[in-house]
Amino acid sequence: MNRPSLALRLALLATTALLPIAAHAADADVDAADGGQQIIVTGLLERTNSGTKTDTPLTQTPQALTVVTDDVYLAQGALSVSDTLRYVSGVIANPYGPDSRVDGAFIRGINALQFRDGMRDIFSYYASIRADPYNFSRVDVVRGPASVLFGQGSIGGLINLASKVPEFQTAGEVSLRYGSFARKEALADLTGPLADGLAARIVARVRDADTQTDHVPDDRVMVSPSLRWQPGEDTDVTLLGLYQEDDGGSTAQFLPLVGTLYPNPNGKLRNDLFIGKPGWDRYDGRLLQGTGTVEHRFSDQVKISLKARYIDSDVTYLTHYPDSYANPDDPYLDPAKRTIGLYAEGSKARMNIFSTDNNIQFRFDTGAGIEHLVLAGVDYSWNRVRKTGGYGYELIDIYNIDYAALSDYGGGIPTGFAYSEDTRQKQIGVYIQDQVRLWDRVSIVVGGRRDHVRTKAAGSVAEKENATTFRAGIIAEIAKGVSPFFSYTESFEPISGTTIAGDPFKAKTGRQFEGGVKFHPDARTLVTLTAYDIREHNRPVEIVMDDGSGGTIRGQTQIGTMTSKGFEVEASRDLPGNFQLIANYSYNKAEPSDTGVQLDNVPKKSASLWGTKSIAVDPDTSLRLGGGVRYVGVNYSRTIGATSTRIVRTPSYTLFDALAELSWRDWSFAINATNLFNKKYYAACLSRGDCFIGAERNIFATVTRRF
Repeated sequence: MNRPSLALRLALLATTALLPIAAHAADADVDAADGGQQIIVTGLLERTNSGTKTDTPLTQTPQALTVVTDDVYLAQGALSVSDTLRYVSGVIANPYGPDSRVDGAFIRGINALQFRDGMRDIFSYYASIRADPYNFSRVDVVRGPASVLFGQGSIGGLINLASKVPEFQTAGEVSLRYGSFARKEALADLTGPLADGLAARIVARVRDADTQTDHVPDDRVMVSPSLRWQPGEDTDVTLLGLYQEDDGGSTAQFLPLVGTLYPNPNGKLRNDLFIGKPGWDRYDGRLLQGTGTVEHRFSDQVKISLKARYIDSDVTYLTHYPDSYANPDDPYLDPAKRTIGLYAEGSKARMNIFSTDNNIQFRFDTGAGIEHLVLAGVDYSWNRVRKTGGYGYELIDIYNIDYAALSDYGGGIPTGFAYSEDTRQKQIGVYIQDQVRLWDRVSIVVGGRRDHVRTKAAGSVAEKENATTFRAGIIAEIAKGVSPFFSYTESFEPISGTTIAGDPFKAKTGRQFEGGVKFHPDARTLVTLTAYDIREHNRPVEIVMDDGSGGTIRGQTQIGTMTSKGFEVEASRDLPGNFQLIANYSYNKAEPSDTGVQLDNVPKKSASLWGTKSIAVDPDTSLRLGGGVRYVGVNYSRTIGATSTRIVRTPSYTLFDALAELSWRDWSFAINATNLFNKKYYAACLSRGDCFIGAERNIFATVTRRF
């Protein structure tokens, strides 16, 4: 008999821990009534506007949603937005390993889009720098389409970052951190009133750090000031500013298959190997951002919400990567298998975005026990992405790189093959939604949207696309704490940029059926079981083509239809005695339609388990201990369109994380460790010829003074 997989064993363990929830709930209520230790409440009381654009409990939303608060993901050791998603069901965080250039995640096998405060803030590739998780109070994950409300939404789901806003009570913290890879950081988050009805906040981070890749820094300066004005109890105005500057490089070195996953007679290439020109390779960016929001309540029945944001971003990206693509099975040019071609690529990008979202809410009844919340709105966005770049080509001994011999191209962009891009896109969407609450037990959501998008790439004819998307869902509490749900949702995702042939991308479209049940027997427990069926059109995929001069160039084209089917289990539970538990299991079958072939780098199985325990040492001192385990299953990569199929298998991996935090009065001292046992693994190895190194062990200590 075959032993069950680790993923299945984790799922069984989570189920065993969460089954007796009703019995424990009664005990927890007694503990609280008797003045026992305070229990932090999550689950049922968690609310978000990411699923409906209205303040709605998760248990009344007919869709799979996850809210990860900052105290949770910081305790888990998150240093990037991707890291905040490591313990979320249905999500593969950092699918290409730690990437110092961009944040990445697959939701249900599909690249997720990133939003900030309900408006998209990332367009195109390598035209912006990563958001800082310290600047947010929570990260919302919407699994499945949300285009009816957000317009530009991925079929798999989206990530919505909720910015920290000023509070009218004085509070704050200042932290110092030191850790692996010479990490040195200072962080601050201070808020409080300035005058009657006026509050301010400032969030800041200064970092000097290296990374697990030689010669690749990870330095950052981030300052985010904000103001909040409440002239009366019905009006709330918030202004958010952001300046961020990153000086870094690329931790992704695109090491060849032969020498990493596959053997090379010269041995395995080092995980920290840097393939480039020290001092020339870089990923440096500057980001300026301004956001304004206004909420006004005319009465208990009518409320308006107005939001607008402008983003100015520029990035200089200079990098090298080995030529593993012409012959992935043997990319070396000498019998000793040491010499390999080396591409140099440089680009400068400028991205400008303006977006606004405005809506009005109406509350009314149409009978006894029948409540309506109607939302109607219009949003508009404009973005422009300009890039100039070029390529160069040299040879190196990859096992003994002579860095001094590599060209630095005069400190600028290589000129061997120059390219440029200038793409402008405008989108306007009108949406309406009705949330119907029946007898305080049944919630129905019905909505529709009409979008118009115009995309213009330099040198080409403007592309115009229109789309109408719908959503409908129902969730009902058929017994205490048991709420089955079903939903149908559609997506429409305009894509900036061009295909390898120079044509503007066509918008991706898709639909999803989803059904499941949410168990919430008490205010400290939420268990969601869900199954889904997704179909997507016009998915971009990467291809490699002959450049006409004996070399190759990489780009993207669009395929026809892709399907993604699976099921997920997500559970959060606050147990008596200040013990918190989060458990997840996911199964995802994603493939181009009718091929029976799993999408590249999309594992079918993943699972995770995270728990923390707080212990009162004395009235002034407490100790919090935490630990987690993450499992990501095997994934495959196959050559598309080749006369013979090349299949590359990336093994599964299991990682462990840990936390220890001692708090004394207003002080705390915490030690975080991710990949505690320093498991060596590859996050992904692709049939095109390269491998991506998984995250190595990272340990850091943080001293914090809270006010």
